[in-house]
Amino acid sequence: MSELKARITEDMKSAMRAKDKDTLKAIRMILGAVKQKEVDDRIELNDAQVMSVIQKMVKQRKDSISQFKDAGRTDLVDVEEAELVIINNYMPEQLSEAEVAAAVDKAIADSGASSMQDMGKLMGLLKGQLDGKADMGAVSGLIRAKLS
Repeated sequence: MSELKARITEDMKSAMRAKDKDTLKAIRMILGAVKQKEVDDRIELNDAQVMSVIQKMVKQRKDSISQFKDAGRTDLVDVEEAELVIINNYMPEQLSEAEVAAAVDKAIADSGASSMQDMGKLMGLLKGQLDGKADMGAVSGLIRAKLS
């Protein structure tokens, strides 16, 4: 079992003991998504794969929050935001905008990128460095701004 999955399982046990229903619900949701991925792919996930599942859940929550805000459903926004806080506990420390900008500048300099045609190459370089540590959508926007 991966370290991250073991940590999530231990946190679930702690939430059960503390009778913290909201945290327990969110952690069970994470473990359910991890288990579903394991069953679908017929493998046991390592830490990187578990992190990928968690990143997907974070993205889903952010999308849901924006849609619920647009629809004026503050009750559902509150639920999604509470889940997002718990899910974010398992994400690595996020980089600041300045650190992301520095990484983008370095990747542009290293690769010699000069136009939007180099976008895929840059995203490939940066995905390995920044995956999980920065919002890749924001990174993409930053690259577009610098290359156009």
